[in-house]
Amino acid sequence: MDISRVLNIATYAGKIILENGGEIYRVEETIIRICNAYNIKIVEPFATPTAIIVSASSEYGQNISIIKRIKKRSLNLEKISQVNDISRNIKNKGFTLEYIESELHKVENSKSYSIKVNILFSGITAAFFALVFGGNLRDFFVSFIIGCLIKSTSTLLGFLQTNDFFVNTLCGALAALVALLSVHLGIGAHADKIIIGSIMLLVPGLAITNAIRDTIAGDLIAGISRGVEAFLIAIAIAVGTGATMKIWFLLLEG
Repeated sequence: MDISRVLNIATYAGKIILENGGEIYRVEETIIRICNAYNIKIVEPFATPTAIIVSASSEYGQNISIIKRIKKRSLNLEKISQVNDISRNIKNKGFTLEYIESELHKVENSKSYSIKVNILFSGITAAFFALVFGGNLRDFFVSFIIGCLIKSTSTLLGFLQTNDFFVNTLCGALAALVALLSVHLGIGAHADKIIIGSIMLLVPGLAITNAIRDTIAGDLIAGISRGVEAFLIAIAIAVGTGATMKIWFLLLEG
């Protein structure tokens, strides 16, 4: 058995999980499970939100280490589930390395929902959040428009590989500006309800959850890193909405 190939495939599987919002323990567990399935019993994975380091030894004393950088991160629980299924069924179904590698490529390159669907449901999500926070039907309509604008903007800036801090700041500012303008024109009723409902699309819920879970699991570096990431996202949202509201009120008073 080629230990180098097995380790590369196992690390590739961990990379897919980490890039799509998986927890650190799940990444390391998947790598260990794949290696053990091919009789590589001595394997030490170490994952952080931005890198995976794996070292393994064969029964013949052959040692190898691999490092993979994680440069993009998104959220796709379906891909995590598919990689989990592959890794857990290697022994039961007798998967070959060629089959696993092919399936992992399919998982990585599989298409998510279309941009139009994402934009539509982002608008619906923001609209219903506005209702949850006490808004009325007018606020519902405005929040729907803002949700669509936020998703469209973030998607466009994502294609341009724009910094996440700037993306969240700009989207927060856009939400506040449209909300205030809609109330000023008599379209919306409650600017605060519209803003709160809209920026819920930007709130780093997954980052906060994974930060807590990783910390409890003992992955302190990953927990702290994701906690800082969530904190910076919150600051970016606050900067965008706060600055816009401040400028708006200054202009109105002037």
